[in-house]
Amino acid sequence: MSDGPQYGFDTLQIHAGARPDPATGARQTPIYQTTAYVFRDADHAAALFNLQEVGFIYSRLTNPTVAVLQERVATLEGGVGAVCCSSGHAAQIMALFPLMGPGCNVVASTRLYGGTVTQFSQTIKRFGWSATFVDTDDLEAVKAAIDENTRAVFCESIANPGGYVTDIRALADVADEAGIPLIVDNTSATPFLCRPIEHGATLVVHSTTKYLTGNGTVTGGCIVDSGKFDWSANDKFPSLSQPEPAYHGLKFHETFGPLAFTFHGIAIGLRDLGMTMNPQAAHYTLMGIETLSLRMERHVENAQKLAAWLENDDRVEYVTYAGLPSSPYYDRVQKNYPRGAGALFTFAVKGGYDACIKLVNALEIFSHVANLGDARSLIIHSASTTHRQLTPEQQEAAGAGPNVVRVSIGIEDADDLIADLDQALSKASA
Repeated sequence: MSDGPQYGFDTLQIHAGARPDPATGARQTPIYQTTAYVFRDADHAAALFNLQEVGFIYSRLTNPTVAVLQERVATLEGGVGAVCCSSGHAAQIMALFPLMGPGCNVVASTRLYGGTVTQFSQTIKRFGWSATFVDTDDLEAVKAAIDENTRAVFCESIANPGGYVTDIRALADVADEAGIPLIVDNTSATPFLCRPIEHGATLVVHSTTKYLTGNGTVTGGCIVDSGKFDWSANDKFPSLSQPEPAYHGLKFHETFGPLAFTFHGIAIGLRDLGMTMNPQAAHYTLMGIETLSLRMERHVENAQKLAAWLENDDRVEYVTYAGLPSSPYYDRVQKNYPRGAGALFTFAVKGGYDACIKLVNALEIFSHVANLGDARSLIIHSASTTHRQLTPEQQEAAGAGPNVVRVSIGIEDADDLIADLDQALSKASA
């Protein structure tokens, strides 16, 4: 879209990055199902490969359908650019890739998706990286965990599974003081509920699989670059500030300025890691984003009703939804997440592990799946599934104890969802 009027969110979620197809006039973004693109001539090809001209070379790097999605997500998040990839997990590795090196570490929140905890505590060791996990509500603990080898702080805006909300501004101040970027996973909140860059985040990552697509059809990930970090302020980020041998000594930050991280993500990250998003997945996600604000409003409305009902049910020990006045995070929601606390939370079932299993098995509308952010309401017992690879201590720290189930509230009729939970709780407590 043009640089003229400042359009609202509802307009941007439909139009940002998209233009009528110049060849056919097609109004919906076409699926460019192609691996390669014909160069105008030899000079054009050389300019593209030298990063002297922006264009399409090969679909592992760039694709017109994916490019529209990148521009749309970047616009909604308030960033300067974005790189889409094959999954949310891929996005996390791609976000760290330009920052880290052997011996470097990331300081990460204890309240993260179980798969992320495993990726950070186990898998990244194979790259020579490490992670230190801290309670990000304890800012002094975060400061103490940062050392000379720390290259980033990582958190989730609304944490999976418990729905805890993070004080992004406070964390950003700590990261700024240390001269390192703050990376925020904004999957559960989406830019409709929270725009982390406005609160000081350097990078935002998404599993586009979830609310952005919204229909449980395709996997994908995205990294959004704020364009505000000075990668040359110190010698911590040589991949961005120092000469790149593969491009004849080009310095990404010196050459591309605010877009340095974005260009590196495509020219190095996608080129060498190959975590590419396919154009059909991008198309599904673009269609999903067109209704993002409408869906998120209903998600939040339903979650508020169900959380309040569960909190008053004698068969439930506690509910973690941050939108409840009883939540310790309620004031933070009002200040930083004024459109709502999302639709992801947990509740503890009296009767423990066995009661949780009975509950999950008895539900009829809720789907028992390892996903969230679908238009359908979803449930899972995290301790036996998504978080089972963690130690009991890690499960408790992540809010995924054995007596806890996680729900992702969909956009169905709220009364029907309450009735489904009611009958399932009766069977679980029998």
